[in-house]
Amino acid sequence: MKKLYYIFLCLAVVISYPACSTDKDITEDDSTPNTSTNENDLNDDFKATSKDTTFTDAVTVIFSGESVSVENPYSNKGVSISTSGAKIVVNSSISTEITYVLNGYSTDGSFKIYSNSPFSIALNGVNLICSDGSVINNQSKQQATISLVGESTNRLIDNNIYSASEEDQKGTIFSEGGLVFSGKGALTLKGYYKHAICSDDYINLSDGDISIKSAYKDGIHAKEYCLIKQGVLSIVSTDDGINSEEGDIQIEGGNITLSTSGEGAKGIKSTGNTIISGGDINISTTGSAYYDSEEQDIKSSSGIKTDNNLEITNGNLTINSSGAGGKGINADGKIIIGNGSIKVTTTGDQFRYGNDDTAAKAIKADGDIIINGGNITVKTSKTEAEGIESKSTITISNGTIEVVAYDDCINASDNITINGGNIYCYSSSNDGIDSNGTLTIAGGVVISSGSTSPEEGFDCDNNTFKITGGIVIGTGGATSTPTSSVSTQYSVEYGGSGSNGQLIHIESTKGESILTYKIPRSYSSQMTLLFSSPNLSANTTYTIYSGGSVSGGSEFNGYYTGSTYTKGSTSNTFTTSSKVTTVGNVSSGGGGGGWRP
Repeated sequence: MKKLYYIFLCLAVVISYPACSTDKDITEDDSTPNTSTNENDLNDDFKATSKDTTFTDAVTVIFSGESVSVENPYSNKGVSISTSGAKIVVNSSISTEITYVLNGYSTDGSFKIYSNSPFSIALNGVNLICSDGSVINNQSKQQATISLVGESTNRLIDNNIYSASEEDQKGTIFSEGGLVFSGKGALTLKGYYKHAICSDDYINLSDGDISIKSAYKDGIHAKEYCLIKQGVLSIVSTDDGINSEEGDIQIEGGNITLSTSGEGAKGIKSTGNTIISGGDINISTTGSAYYDSEEQDIKSSSGIKTDNNLEITNGNLTINSSGAGGKGINADGKIIIGNGSIKVTTTGDQFRYGNDDTAAKAIKADGDIIINGGNITVKTSKTEAEGIESKSTITISNGTIEVVAYDDCINASDNITINGGNIYCYSSSNDGIDSNGTLTIAGGVVISSGSTSPEEGFDCDNNTFKITGGIVIGTGGATSTPTSSVSTQYSVEYGGSGSNGQLIHIESTKGESILTYKIPRSYSSQMTLLFSSPNLSANTTYTIYSGGSVSGGSEFNGYYTGSTYTKGSTSNTFTTSSKVTTVGNVSSGGGGGGWRP
């Protein structure tokens, strides 16, 4: 059961043309309305402010307490207007696009319109609370453009109970047609009954400042699709922040803050694709997962949930999920990341219902995960919480990826291929990188730290483990062995002791430095180090040093380049007589070389 109370959050955003969609059925059950009321809003200190602006050929509506006055230059041209107290109903048969300017204050006012043509509503310092329905209600299939007049501040609030009606009324602002938001002004909304903004068509935000202080259900709910281009948008909701029922959600820019608190609530929920190409997006979800008895399945909260694909080509995305079983990003299709900054943190524990359970994973896809660039930071901290997981394949070609996870940092069911990038994985209880199928590393810097035995830095069971390039550093209680028959780059497996902060240094007999690496944890009984580099040569003797010190150069999570190493103690020597050389007491978890105790 979702909570009925909301908390304050931030400022707001706006809108333009293209599109938005929602995940929930627009004909949701209304049998359990919010029991909160808007009584505290009646006597607060909010003041609407207007801009002294001239509107040409506009219908002017001025609310004044319990009444409303109207100037209608189209009264004999097909626009009829009726009033009841401070409630206004417009019927327009005119073919011209008309602007309706709303101004003033009422504790029980509303604007409803039936129109044969698209129209605009200019909010120019209006503060309306409606007792029994939508505050702005477009009952036509025509597009409604809501213009936030520059420098104006506006507020719209509905009530927790709507009067019975055969017409749809699903939010503080409701439209049967598309909704377009524009302008530089500010709009504050509260949705006590259901959604704050709802369209049975599309929703476009192109500019402005929209703050949804609370929504009993979704902050923004569209049926067809949703497009956000610019502006400031903040949403506090019990259910989803932005929900698209039948189409895509596309974010091109803007400053967006979403906070959801209900069980299974999503920050962004799309039944189609979710496409992010810009903007600063901050999402916080606190709701726990729950068991859906009708579908007989567990439903988790998510920062982003898409029923199809997620594509991120740019922008800054930060997601924090604290509920049990909560996900950061959850895609039923593919996840494709081209660029941008992505930070995902989950702190929720495992959610259990009977014999079923779900873990709080950071980035999860049923389809492929493809990473071609960007800066990705992932943290998980509770039971079975994996960092990046695909039920299919993961391909990484570029970017910087840093994962600290309770369970596997990077996991795929079929294959993991790394062609480039800087990748760091640290698992506190399991494998660093784990493929249930094959594993291929062809380039980049790949550092992976698994837990103590039997966990591994690199794990692909007894499947093919192919290394053809890149710097590969893995530590754990064990490791999968690179497959000699298909690997073209030399590797060494070294078994010995290891403690947190201890340096491991490898250099040739000619003094050429091959590796300087700082171990990130202690291995009480056995450490297995897997190292591969294009600088390892055939039939060459190398010495392994332990301890010592390092200065200068640069560091990436314990891997030093261009630095000066002061030698510690000699641990071992080896000669690369084959593609994979084993030194010391190594625990190998398989790979193409097979299992070795």
